[in-house]
Amino acid sequence: MTYDRLVCANCAAPVSEGRCPVCRANRERLQQESFLSGISPMALIALLAVLVAAVALLAHQTV
Repeated sequence: MTYDRLVCANCAAPVSEGRCPVCRANRERLQQESFLSGISPMALIALLAVLVAAVALLAHQTV
C-alpha cells in the first residue's frame, strides 16, 4: 500500500503531507520498505509468468 492514500489517526490529514511527527515517521517507514512493495500486482503477475516460462524453457531444453 502506498502512503498517499493513508489518513493519519493522529491529525486526520493525509500521511503524504507529513503534518505531524506521526505522519512523518510513517511516511519515512513506508518509503524505506522493500522493493516489491512498490510494484503493482499486475507487474508481479507478469514477473511470475516470465519466471515460470523461463523455468519451463530450461526444463524443456534439458530433456
